[in-house]
Amino acid sequence: MLATTNPTAYRGRFAPSPTGPLHFGSLVAALASALEARANRGQWLLRMEDVDAPRCSKIAADEILRTLEVFGFKWDGALVWQSRRTAAYAAALEQLRGGADVFPCACTRRELADAEIHGLAIDGASVYPGTCRNGLAPGKSARAWRLAVGDAQISFSDTIQGRINSLLSKDVGDFVLLRADNIFAYQLAVVIDDAAAGITHVVRGADLLHSTARQIFLQQKLALPTPEYAHVPVAVNAAGEKLSKQTGATALDTRNAATELVAALQLLGQSPPAELRRASVAEIWQWASVHWALASVPRVMAQNFKPI
Repeated sequence: MLATTNPTAYRGRFAPSPTGPLHFGSLVAALASALEARANRGQWLLRMEDVDAPRCSKIAADEILRTLEVFGFKWDGALVWQSRRTAAYAAALEQLRGGADVFPCACTRRELADAEIHGLAIDGASVYPGTCRNGLAPGKSARAWRLAVGDAQISFSDTIQGRINSLLSKDVGDFVLLRADNIFAYQLAVVIDDAAAGITHVVRGADLLHSTARQIFLQQKLALPTPEYAHVPVAVNAAGEKLSKQTGATALDTRNAATELVAALQLLGQSPPAELRRASVAEIWQWASVHWALASVPRVMAQNFKPI
């Protein structure tokens, strides 16, 4: 559903991947980003991150849009589809290839898993050991393209999580821009999309906090502006696992939108009154728009979610 607002300096966004229906964790991130945009009298944009075509579907995208509308979300401007923006990603990759920091990589997943490296990257993957950084071995051909990080150190202030410092060579290593299956990597696509949309503020789940240093590094390499970042706690189950399709998170119940909205406000530290559970979706949005305070969001990476 399109909202009608005047253009302002603040531009936020919500960018789901249509690999399945929205769950409670998705709702928390969407609600925080939308309310913060409203609080700043800004625009809130919607982008479908469907560049990984084999994992995405139009059916899931349509279900996401329907769910957002039932839950009272209103976005500004036209919906953006990553799958229609691959030319922009290709142009950015060519720009980066003009420098000395982008290189072809022939490593397979098995080779990377077998490489002798110390520790894991901050997102749980292996730190790239630099195998192809100085050229491909004889008989090897490029499978992917990576960006060398050198000794780059990225520091930024997250509005919720505080000061974040990252030594990229230790935390992630040289990272992929174009995958072996010829799909553009998330890190590159999101940087290009945010810049093209003029995004000034990114409010999203703390599971993406560790991607931010890579994105800022890319912004610097491409001479693009860096938005302000705020990472809200992710909803986790009783076992401490992030709610996701992999951990069996259930889809949002559109018949119970009011109750789920109130639960999301609670997780975000907004202290909604108990009687709000009996209110309409429109009334909940009205209350939340008046009382929303980003400063009240807990400064933690995760919050336990108890099904309602």
